Amino acid sequence: MQKILSILFLLACFPSLLFSPSLSRADESVVTSIEKAPVKVDATSALPKLQHRLDVLKQQVSNAKTDKQFTNLNNESQLLASDTEQLMLTLEPQLAQVQAQLDVLGPAPTNGTLTETAQVVSQRKSLNSSKTLLTTQIEQIKVIALGAQNLSVQIDELRRGALKTQIALNTGTLLGKDFWTPLFTPGAQDVARYHKLSSQLRDAWQQAWSKEWQMGSAVYLLLALMLGIFGRKILDKPINWILLHVLPPGRFRRSFLACFTALEITLTLGISVHLLCTIFTRLPASSLWVHELAGQLTGLAYFSALVAGLGISLLCNRQPSWRLPGIADPVVKILAPFPVILAIAIFLFGSFEQLNALVSASIDLTLLGNGLLALVVAVIALVAPLRVNRIRRKMRDEGEESEVRSTIAGLVHLAMSLTAVVIGLSLLIGYIPLARFISFELLWIGLVISCWYLLAHFVVDLCDIVFSPTTYCGKMLKSSLSVNDRHLSLADTLFTGLGKTILLLLATVALINGAFGSTTPLELLNKIAEIWGGKGLEGSNIIPSRVMNALLCTVVGLYVLSSTRRWLDKDFLPKTKLDRGMRASLVTLFANIGYVLIIMLTFSMLGIEWNKLAWIVSALSVGIGFGLQEIVKNFISGLILLTERPVKVGDLISISGVEGDIRRINVRATEIQLSDKSTVIVPNSQLISQNVRNATMGNAQGVATIALTFPLNIDPEQVRTLLLEAYRQHESILETPAPSVSFKELGPNGIVLSVTGYVLSPRMVGSTRSDLLYEILKMLRNAGIDLSQSQK
Repeated sequence: MQKILSILFLLACFPSLLFSPSLSRADESVVTSIEKAPVKVDATSALPKLQHRLDVLKQQVSNAKTDKQFTNLNNESQLLASDTEQLMLTLEPQLAQVQAQLDVLGPAPTNGTLTETAQVVSQRKSLNSSKTLLTTQIEQIKVIALGAQNLSVQIDELRRGALKTQIALNTGTLLGKDFWTPLFTPGAQDVARYHKLSSQLRDAWQQAWSKEWQMGSAVYLLLALMLGIFGRKILDKPINWILLHVLPPGRFRRSFLACFTALEITLTLGISVHLLCTIFTRLPASSLWVHELAGQLTGLAYFSALVAGLGISLLCNRQPSWRLPGIADPVVKILAPFPVILAIAIFLFGSFEQLNALVSASIDLTLLGNGLLALVVAVIALVAPLRVNRIRRKMRDEGEESEVRSTIAGLVHLAMSLTAVVIGLSLLIGYIPLARFISFELLWIGLVISCWYLLAHFVVDLCDIVFSPTTYCGKMLKSSLSVNDRHLSLADTLFTGLGKTILLLLATVALINGAFGSTTPLELLNKIAEIWGGKGLEGSNIIPSRVMNALLCTVVGLYVLSSTRRWLDKDFLPKTKLDRGMRASLVTLFANIGYVLIIMLTFSMLGIEWNKLAWIVSALSVGIGFGLQEIVKNFISGLILLTERPVKVGDLISISGVEGDIRRINVRATEIQLSDKSTVIVPNSQLISQNVRNATMGNAQGVATIALTFPLNIDPEQVRTLLLEAYRQHESILETPAPSVSFKELGPNGIVLSVTGYVLSPRMVGSTRSDLLYEILKMLRNAGIDLSQSQK
């Protein structure tokens, strides 16, 4: 029917085409006018130029690094999009004109119908070619316009990512007009994006309270409100009963209450927000934005609740006597509001930042959220220490006793104040990304340290309860494992040190690899598993982040090593049956191995591959051959002394005329303390290569020998009996072997008698010999026996 109408339309308009083999002049003029209709195709030369501009912009974006470059490229991409739209507006009327002319000619006749003249066929072919060309050009323009728009969006994403990575980026001061402009006059794109999000949220809200879903929504809402408002009150009663009736008295009650309070607040508030979000996420028609927003708000709620829970549990304003840190009550009352205020600020401004990321808001609006959050954190970090110092001064002026602030607490207050000042200065001079980075680092470090403090107290107090001989657990362990109190004390010390070390390593991993608001406990566990498997220690170039990680690893490693060494020396090994020398050797060996491991771990954190250190090994080989051979020889000798143990700490030795007690065997030399308390440093190689007299090796006994010269006219038997009696009466002389007197010499100067007795240790010989001389002279004088004037 449409074809027949077109043919009739042609017959009515051009009757001469059918009834005359040739056209009249009037008809020819009509056809000529149609053929010569202006069909302008200006895009033929413009399209390649636009495509070239787009390709150049893409290449420049891939090489851009600074925010200024991204801004200029974004402006150029928007200009390109505007130019393509202008060209499209130019071509669309031309396409409409061509289409109108084709509508006038109508479709080509089918086979078997009337034939058209050559001029009409040519005209239709020309118009169809023009239409095809214009349509193709318009489609190409749409592709270029879409590419320019997508490129602009990608540039915004790159700028947003640069704000997180390029912290030294000047984006404008907090006091400038540009910073506050998005708050009062937001951009049209931001308004449109937030309007789209609000419409999706409104649709989800309406669907949630429709007849089909309103019952479930009401249940979820009621559960969320009950858990958020009355959750703590419901859980406090059974926990208080457990504290008073189940847990044994002691410090574990305090640490358990603090940990439970932090966990309770985190779970109740976090689960409440999760239930509220479930009202919308359970709907089948919920958009992707609604699901992403719900997940982000839930995670942020858990982080914010954890901040509030840690602050409330550490301050413990409800039960001051159960407070873990030693903080005075007036100071706690001043600090009580700050954890809640900080948690609310983190949730509100963090939600604003996540909304900006979700809707791909403009950079200016993102900077506004980042700057406001950094400003709130800086104000809280600056005001809290100032108010604490003020209340402490007031307490001192009024004569009240305040808590004794440790050096660490003072450093924490100072670090918070300085960090707040740095954040404020960064905001004032325009480095908003830097201020945000420092704020998030401050929050993350405070969060990790607070968790470590609570868990460390919990582990220590738990070990005290489990391995205490007076508790039920301790009695069960004693009866089931047949151990005594000494073994329980040893296990308590061992597991306490092991638990604190593990917590410290976990905190270190969290500080290095975590970030506030994005790192979850599951991610930290995965990271620990990756480190355990060796991932992340591959060789690479040294970069600043690896240097910082290496420095932190070195500091923490040295602290852990010194703490563990002190714990072995003072707590663990003294409770074993090892002698003093063996304990000192084990501690020294542990320290040497620890230092080697720290050096290796530091090199790994720096990204230095061991196969690239061949030139260092070669240089060391040459150095050892010349100047370092003595050091290496002493080092190897020290290892031999610690393993073979010909001498050990506590032995009384004599070498090269030096006699004294070994106090310490170091890597290079050994310290020998003389009788006058002075110390002689002897290289380890001398103890291996020279003759050494060890007076205490093999539990050797000391020999107290006194040789006296008597006149020729004495009775030797009487003197012998007297000397033996003096030795037997002395408490330090052992009964076995028994004291003995030997006739050493008979000469013109007299008779030389030598009396010998044994004592427990060679260190007792000097004092025992002195006491015996006093007693022997006294007994000889009472017996009227004189000594010869010539004594040897």
